[in-house]
Amino acid sequence: MNVPIPRTASAALVVFSVAMSLLPGTEGSATDRQPVRFGICADVHKDIMHDADRRLEVFVARMKREKVDFIIQLGDFCRPIAANDGFLGIWRAFDGPRYHVLGNHDMDGGFSREQTVAYWGMPARYYSFEAGGYHFIVLDGNDKTEPPQPGYARYIGDEQQQWLRQELAGTRLPTIVFSHQSPEAEGGIANGEAVRKILDETHRAIGGGRVLACFSGHHHMDYCRQINGIHYIQINSMSYFWMGNDYQHVRYGPQIDRDYPWIKYTAPYERPLFAVVTLAPDGTITIAGTQSKWVGPSPWDVGYPQDLKEQIIPGISNRRLETALKEQPRISLN
Repeated sequence: MNVPIPRTASAALVVFSVAMSLLPGTEGSATDRQPVRFGICADVHKDIMHDADRRLEVFVARMKREKVDFIIQLGDFCRPIAANDGFLGIWRAFDGPRYHVLGNHDMDGGFSREQTVAYWGMPARYYSFEAGGYHFIVLDGNDKTEPPQPGYARYIGDEQQQWLRQELAGTRLPTIVFSHQSPEAEGGIANGEAVRKILDETHRAIGGGRVLACFSGHHHMDYCRQINGIHYIQINSMSYFWMGNDYQHVRYGPQIDRDYPWIKYTAPYERPLFAVVTLAPDGTITIAGTQSKWVGPSPWDVGYPQDLKEQIIPGISNRRLETALKEQPRISLN
C-alpha cells in the first residue's frame, strides 16, 4: 500500500512520521511510479438521509476488500455534532489514509469551517499529499466574497489561489485536484474560470501533462468533460439526486418522512454510489463505478425536466481516460 503524506496550507506544515523514502517514484519517472488506487465518494448527506450510516458502511467494507491506498470523500458528509460521532466512526474504520473535502452543507446550522475541520480531523481547509509518485491537491470551495454571494459561498479566494499556484510550482509530479464544487460547471465554483486558468498555466509552462484531472461532487450528476487537456470528473452523490419542492414524493413511508423531511425533495438511489479510481504509471485514469436504481419513481416520472437526463442517473459510469502525462523540472508561476 502506498503511503500518502499530507502537506497543509499553513506555514507550520503538519508532519507525519513517515519518511519520504517510503514513497516510490516521488521524484522519478513512470518507470518508478506504482499504480495508485483510491476509493472515492461524494455527498453522502448524513444529515438528510435516514440510511446514511448503512451506505457509508457498504463503501468502507468494499474499500477494505479492494485494499485501496486511501479513501476520500468530496464533501456534504456530516455536520460537526455529537449525533454524528457514530457515522464518523464508520469512516475511521478504514485502516488506511482517509481524506476529506469540505462541502457547503458541512457547516449547516451555523458551524464554522474550522469547527468541521477539527471534528473530521483534517490537516487544514485546503492541503496536499503525495502517494506513489502522484501529487494530490484538496481545495476548499467555500471561501466568502465581499459583498457576500447570495446563498451558499462557492468561491476560491485570493489567498487560496496563491497557495494553489505555489503547490503547482513546487512539484514536478503529475497532479490530481479534488474539490466539492466543480470548477467547470454552472452553479459550481463561482470563479471557476480563474481556478482553471491557474491549472492551464501549468500546462502551458511545461507543454501539457502536469494536472491530469479534477474530481468534484456537489452537483449529484455523472459526467466527465475535458478542457484544455484536463479531465473534469463529476462523482455522483452516494445517496440521491436533489429535485426540490416542485417534485416532492414520499418514498420511505410516513415515519421516515417525519424524521427525515428533506428526503421527499430528492430521488434517492437504492444502493450507495461510489468508485474505485486507478492511476496507472503512464497517467491513464480508470474509474470503476457502481450502479443502482431509483427508490420509487424516477425524476422523469414526477415531471422533472429532461434536458440533463443523460447525466442524472442512479450510477457512476466506468471510464478509462487517457492523459498527456509529462514530467519536467519544477516551474515558476508568477
